[in-house]
Amino acid sequence: MRILHTSDWHLGRSFHGEGLGDAHARYLDHLVELTREEKVDAVVVSGDIYDRALPNPRTVELLDDALVRLLDTGSRVVVTSGNHDSATRLGFGSRVMEHSGLHIRAAYEGIARPIAIPGYGSQDTAGHVVALPYLEPSVAAGAFDTESTHRAVLTEAVTRGRTALPDDGLPVVGMAHAFFAGATTSESERDICVGGLGVAPRSVVDAFDYAALGHLHGAQTLSESVRYSGSPVAMSFSEAAHTKGTWLVDVARGSVSAEFIEAPIHRSLAILRGELDNLLADPKLEHAESAWCQVTLTDEIRPAAAMDRVRARFPHTLRLIFDTPRTETQPITYAERLKGRDDVELCCDFLAHVRGGRGPNATERTAIGKAVSAALRRGDEPMADDGSMFSLEDLR
Repeated sequence: MRILHTSDWHLGRSFHGEGLGDAHARYLDHLVELTREEKVDAVVVSGDIYDRALPNPRTVELLDDALVRLLDTGSRVVVTSGNHDSATRLGFGSRVMEHSGLHIRAAYEGIARPIAIPGYGSQDTAGHVVALPYLEPSVAAGAFDTESTHRAVLTEAVTRGRTALPDDGLPVVGMAHAFFAGATTSESERDICVGGLGVAPRSVVDAFDYAALGHLHGAQTLSESVRYSGSPVAMSFSEAAHTKGTWLVDVARGSVSAEFIEAPIHRSLAILRGELDNLLADPKLEHAESAWCQVTLTDEIRPAAAMDRVRARFPHTLRLIFDTPRTETQPITYAERLKGRDDVELCCDFLAHVRGGRGPNATERTAIGKAVSAALRRGDEPMADDGSMFSLEDLR
């Protein structure tokens, strides 16, 4: 059986305020073409189809169009719900859709209905898919009569799915949306772990000839037969070094051959760090001029209009971080910071603090000095009707 393994589309997601609709559309175009070229028996999508339980209409239209085009290639499509999806909404009409070759598993009741996948262009069954949707332990444990842990409910789900399989010697692909031990996370996944209870051992899915996993956004191989496809589009700067794509897998009983097909990149990610002037002048950073950028400035004094200056060269900068280095001689206690400093100096220090290290200029320092003097002169006098101790006239 030949499949394409993908997951975690998160349709409707944005990236630091930038919509990912165009990036998702480009990936789906690529997936449709890949499905047609490789003549796969099935495309399996292991959860988190949408980014939220109630997607907007344009996002629903994008998915609808993609599914129609995938089915038009002659392949079957198997979709499971993830922890971001509404199982009820995603699963609506699933029984009817099965007649067209679209199989959606969004509720635990469907686990005991393995999906027979015919070979491409054939009526003969090439293999079976046991499709497990995301199983929230607090809900599934009651239905399965198990402990309320991911390990317990996944173990029971796999057992029920395999028990329902025919004994025909054909390969079996298992789909699951969960965090399995040995995998690596990134910043953009929603945590499903509480005190480690969200981690399941890989042995839970070793019973399948191939386990097509979803939930984690980095493509990774836990074993030759257990893999995460990762998300096809980056959703955090922690994924800047990821290679996004889809697994093309040939599965036989007891053997697997897998090839990772890279997805098109809508816009690359760049993580820059250094002093502002150096970043603006460095010719080696030309690649970042068209990328979505996260920029960390290490200037001792926070530059004025920093974002405007950064975007003058890197117009797609989405995140700006200031990491001002601390010196070893910098006082660390409140008393040490005040020692030997007069009122005007303290006010100037405060202004420098709130402006990221940029202290007052000569005109501002003069105004601060006048304000402090006026406050000291009037310290024992009643406050004005508006609650102030001095007026702008005192600063002139």
